[in-house]
Amino acid sequence: MAPESSALNQRSTGTGGRLLGRIYEAIQNRLLVGDYPAGSKLSVEAIRAEFGVSKQPVMEALRLLSADGLVEIFPQIGCVVTEYSLQEVEDFFRMFAGFESVIAAAAAQRRTDEHLDELYLAARRMDRLNNEPDPAVRARQYRIQNRNFHEIIHRMAHSRVMSNMSRRMWDLSDFLINTTGAPQPFGSAIAERNEDHGRIIKALEAGDAATAKAEMERHILSTATIIQQARTSDVS
Repeated sequence: MAPESSALNQRSTGTGGRLLGRIYEAIQNRLLVGDYPAGSKLSVEAIRAEFGVSKQPVMEALRLLSADGLVEIFPQIGCVVTEYSLQEVEDFFRMFAGFESVIAAAAAQRRTDEHLDELYLAARRMDRLNNEPDPAVRARQYRIQNRNFHEIIHRMAHSRVMSNMSRRMWDLSDFLINTTGAPQPFGSAIAERNEDHGRIIKALEAGDAATAKAEMERHILSTATIIQQARTSDVS
C-alpha cells in the first residue's frame, strides 16, 4: 500500500477521516497497479455502493486523487483516470531521475551498515522474482518490493524532506508504469532492473556519491524507455 498523501494525513482524524482514508487508499492502490485504465471513467455511484457510504467521502477521496495527478474531475462528465502522453511521461522521468539521483548521492555519504544489510536482503528477494512464472504476479510483486528497495535508500539519506517529497513522485511513477503502456510492463524487465540495483548497491557500499548518483539517474531514466517499448509492442 502506498503511503498516504500529506493532504490525506491532515484530514484523517476521527471516524470520517478514517473512512476517507480507507476509500482513498483502496482507489489509489487500484490506480497504481493499473486496475483502472487511463482514460476510463470512475463511477462514483459504484464506489459509493461498494463501500456503503454517501457520495461525499467518495468525492473527497477523488478530489485528493485529482491533486495527486491520478484522476481528473470534469463538470457534467465525472471522474476520469488521467491519461498522460509519452512526452509527458518522458518529462516526468527526467525530473524524477534527477531527484532520486540526489537522494542516492546523499545516501552514499550517510549510509550505515545496517541499511546496507537491509538493501542486500531486499535485492535478494527481488532476484527470486525471476523464478515466478506468472508475469502479472511477478510485476505486481516487483512493484511492492521495488518501492521497499528505494525506501531503504531514502532512509540511508537521513532526510525527511527528500523522502517525503519523493513519495508522491513514486506514486505517479507506479501509475505511469502501469497505465501508459501495456499492462505490467516490468514483468519481463526484472532481471535488468535488478542488475541496475546491484550497481547502485555497490556504489552506496563504497560511499561513492558520484557513481551512486549516475547509476540511479540512469536506472530511473530507463523506465521511460521500458514504458515506450511496452506501448509500441501493445499497439503492434
